[in-house]
Amino acid sequence: MVGMNVSRRGLSVPPSPIRKLVPLADEARRRGVHVHGLNIGQPDIPTPEVMWNALRGHLPRTLAYSPSGGIPELREAFSGYYRRHGIALDPAEILVTTGGSEAILFAIGAVADPGDAVIVPEPLYANYLGFARFLGVEVTPITSAAKNGYHLPPVAELERTITERTRAILLCNPGNPTGTVYEEAEVEMVAGLARRRGLYLIVDEVYREFCYDGRRHKSVLTMQGLDGLVILVDSISKRFSACGARIGCLATRNREVFDTCMKFAQARLSPPGLGQIAAVPALSLPDSYYEGFVREFQRRRDIVMEILSSERSIGCRPPRGAFYVMATLPVDDAERFVRWMLNEFQSGGETVMVAPGDGFYATPGLGKQEIRLAYVFEEETLRRAVSLLVEALRAYPGRRV
Repeated sequence: MVGMNVSRRGLSVPPSPIRKLVPLADEARRRGVHVHGLNIGQPDIPTPEVMWNALRGHLPRTLAYSPSGGIPELREAFSGYYRRHGIALDPAEILVTTGGSEAILFAIGAVADPGDAVIVPEPLYANYLGFARFLGVEVTPITSAAKNGYHLPPVAELERTITERTRAILLCNPGNPTGTVYEEAEVEMVAGLARRRGLYLIVDEVYREFCYDGRRHKSVLTMQGLDGLVILVDSISKRFSACGARIGCLATRNREVFDTCMKFAQARLSPPGLGQIAAVPALSLPDSYYEGFVREFQRRRDIVMEILSSERSIGCRPPRGAFYVMATLPVDDAERFVRWMLNEFQSGGETVMVAPGDGFYATPGLGKQEIRLAYVFEEETLRRAVSLLVEALRAYPGRRV
């Protein structure tokens, strides 16, 4: 119809590189092809039994609204969980959100106006870009390189990106999509820059426990002199294999920021009720629970690296955290390659789906030969899926020699 157009905001938001090709996977399944979905970070490890027991034993008679900031029991449970990680947070400084996604949206919305900018290292979690565009906020990318494990560039390079419109730096550690665990000196460099330039520091620590090869994660909230600057975003989705519960949180010691986010929370009424009930006991699980799944995911990482390294044309470095690998492929275009695998390739009635890499960059043109692969399946399935990827690459008509 004449005059009927969607908003510029809607047009500016990019599609998810993780989910935009799902219709092709669905069509492949309708043709009878089994699709191994390595595109999405959904672990196959069972959700802890304590979460199911909480639902079985404490279901309310009426599924009513909860308080906008979350039920008191869950805010207390989050506080206790952080205390065991050396992070001092009062329950009154913790806001329960609908997944980590809402926490990201609230954090950016609380500190930046339309036209303002947030600095984000890239490759980046694609939703940072989507949520920023939704709010009319610009993402200023800091490009990191595969050759050095996607670690941060020198502080002078970060300094050059700051303008009068810059309001925050957003850091994901351990990193999605790269699996990078920043060195303590890198985190201190960013924290010092935020302190010196009066910028907010939004830290995504969803993968806190997922550190390998003896590495340990240090939260920015344990550092001195940052109380008014740091906004933590977090989620139970990955550490408890509970992505569908849609429970996350935002935490900050800055009262004005917290109160602003609470207004956002009141506008959306309340976070998911059943997910909150299930999350309370999970946050009290002992260290042995985390130690077990870290060993399992490190083993899965090693399986992926073993198979990918069998094809010398694939470039990738062992990730040190999270459960993703960014790999560089000898292809004309990674998205075209993924589409071809779903539309035309199959071996033994199976194919594989991964996420094209360009969707994890804010800089146009980057990531065209990269993919993100999530190692979230048990060994036999994972070996088959990654082997299929290598087989497909060898057969791909657009492969570069």
